[in-house]
Amino acid sequence: MNLKGKLLKGRYVRLEPITPEHKDELRGAVDCDPEAWEIMSVNGCGEGFDDWWGALKGETERGERIGYAIRQLSDKRVVGTSSFLNIRKLHKGVEIGSTFLHPDVRSGPVNPESKRLLLGQAFDAGAIRVEFMIDERNARSQAAVEKLGATREGTLRNHKITWTGHVRDTVVLSITDDDWPAVRDRLDFRLKSTFPA
Repeated sequence: MNLKGKLLKGRYVRLEPITPEHKDELRGAVDCDPEAWEIMSVNGCGEGFDDWWGALKGETERGERIGYAIRQLSDKRVVGTSSFLNIRKLHKGVEIGSTFLHPDVRSGPVNPESKRLLLGQAFDAGAIRVEFMIDERNARSQAAVEKLGATREGTLRNHKITWTGHVRDTVVLSITDDDWPAVRDRLDFRLKSTFPA
């Protein structure tokens, strides 16, 4: 698997590999909705933004993460972020996560098309498994990932400690290379039929 950060473009969004120039735009996109940040590992809201940005930058520099700024094409505004995490080249696996979307784009085409672009990139790069690791309390994200066509595999108990100190159980979902053609076709149909251009 040879996964690299590259510009990804769909009909509704463009995913841009994060650079230092994205900092202010990302602050505008993610520094909101404090309740949503309470279940994340690192806080990107308010005074926590600089710690979140530092963690993102450090993980990117160490090759542990490929972060993307999600730009909505209709208004050219950065509306969120998502990343490739836990990149396992030898085992051809990767996680898509650390996703945060501004509340005003959560029910439209931004999330499904962003996931479509990331999944396509991962499987085109040779992945045989893409996983999603979601806080058990985050029912909205679990439903969105299941709607993509991912399989729920189980729950990792006491898996992480969030920035608030909460001991988190993590739900694991995945899409394999065998699943991908059907997931891709279903997702393409959904994007075309639900969100016509």
